[in-house]
Amino acid sequence: MITRAAVVPHPPLLVPELVSGAALETESVRAATLAAAGKLPGPWIAVAVGDGGRATYAPPLSGSFLGYGVDVRASLGGDLPADATIPLPVLITAWLRERCAVEVSRVELVPRDLPVSDCVSFGRQLAAEDCGLLVLGDGSTRHGPRSPGADDERSGPFDSSVHDLLAAADVDGLLGLDVELAAELGAQGRAAWQVLAGVPGPWRCSSAEFFAPFGVGYHVAVWERP
Repeated sequence: MITRAAVVPHPPLLVPELVSGAALETESVRAATLAAAGKLPGPWIAVAVGDGGRATYAPPLSGSFLGYGVDVRASLGGDLPADATIPLPVLITAWLRERCAVEVSRVELVPRDLPVSDCVSFGRQLAAEDCGLLVLGDGSTRHGPRSPGADDERSGPFDSSVHDLLAAADVDGLLGLDVELAAELGAQGRAAWQVLAGVPGPWRCSSAEFFAPFGVGYHVAVWERP
């Protein structure tokens, strides 16, 4: 049974070597993410959104952040040569794994347009796993003029709502998120959060934080059994 889950973002800025000029500005997100992941028991199963269809990545597997500017290596386990095709959420999972000194069973990627009902079904399938659940996903990319997407005034209320729902461990509220609005705001974490909401409870949230450096929303939360 999954007894604890951590919601974290997966931007390259978590890796200090990739943001040497902004390491201090991004330290709060990095510290919160590492703290949340560090509370998960091992082994981990990670769930994130990918750019293609469903995909599973399992150790032994190694990759590099060279595509993001610096050849920082990260491994899900094993000592294989770095695979340059590993998606970012898998790389971030590997990077977190190394710093938390745990094992990863696998990383499951789901499509960003996965219907809510399929998210729930997948969450129920994962429920019987004896693992810590790492849920990776970013919020809106449209917070203000520094954002990589066009500024959208709906981003603030959207991510504020997500934060409140995570803080309340409100599974019904998470499952009720507007799928089209999330897509319009670039909130690619929507499907991953709804997979978490599909894992049968009861749940309570022990911590929840929100950050928006450089105009992108990042949610960090820890859920556990009451």
